[in-house]
Amino acid sequence: MVDVKKKAAELLSSEAVKVIIGYTEGTGGKPRAAFIQNVADVEKLIFNSQCVMNLAVYLTKAEIKKLGKPAIVAPVNVLRAIIQLAFEVQIQESDIVVLGITPDEKLVEFQSFAAIESYLEDFKMELDAKEKETLAKISGMSLEERWAYWTEELSECFKCYACRAACPMCYCHKCAVEQNKPQWIPVAAHQLGNMEWHIMRAMHLAGRCVNCDACHNACPKGINLNFLTKLMLADAQEQLGYTGPTLKEGNLLSTYNPNDQENFIK
Repeated sequence: MVDVKKKAAELLSSEAVKVIIGYTEGTGGKPRAAFIQNVADVEKLIFNSQCVMNLAVYLTKAEIKKLGKPAIVAPVNVLRAIIQLAFEVQIQESDIVVLGITPDEKLVEFQSFAAIESYLEDFKMELDAKEKETLAKISGMSLEERWAYWTEELSECFKCYACRAACPMCYCHKCAVEQNKPQWIPVAAHQLGNMEWHIMRAMHLAGRCVNCDACHNACPKGINLNFLTKLMLADAQEQLGYTGPTLKEGNLLSTYNPNDQENFIK
């Protein structure tokens, strides 16, 4: 972390960037996002296993863009989001400086987005054993059992949209849930409204989700809503050979490949 702080101070001192987006100590000892604009405040930057917020969510925010060119502290989950946002033409290499950080708090500097993509080859986007076990359990249910499972799982959702706010891929200026002419998604937090909202959001993240769990971590009720996107991630990996964000290939839902499997068609 010492190298990261030193580089951050250099960037601010030289005015190469105007703000450092990183992590700092929050209330109750829980890390929060920091927007460092003064060299003296660089010492407030921290990084540990609790720094799970995906800071890439701020790269598309108008409020942050107004501060000037940013440098962003980027562990693997943030690096994946940066590549996906770059592919979707939401950010350019000239827009940001990326301060990669390894799990043991070492600085990794990148000269290009292509260098980030190459670096990520050593960090395959894979589900862990516990996640695979949960997904296998859900996939093994009948349609009726699966509907009952998700109805119960999502029953505590009160539509606060913290999941949307935390997701770096939810950058639309106006979300479908705010549309009322016509109204696509029921506003009320009832069974149908909750189910439609979470299914719609999961569909929008198919082939785009970077598996950072920011949505789940932000949920005040601790709902395992991230398993909807993990289910589709597992299917995309198994059936379409998806390995994670890339600068070279199209999104899964916008790319036609005649060799794709069609066994999902009933």
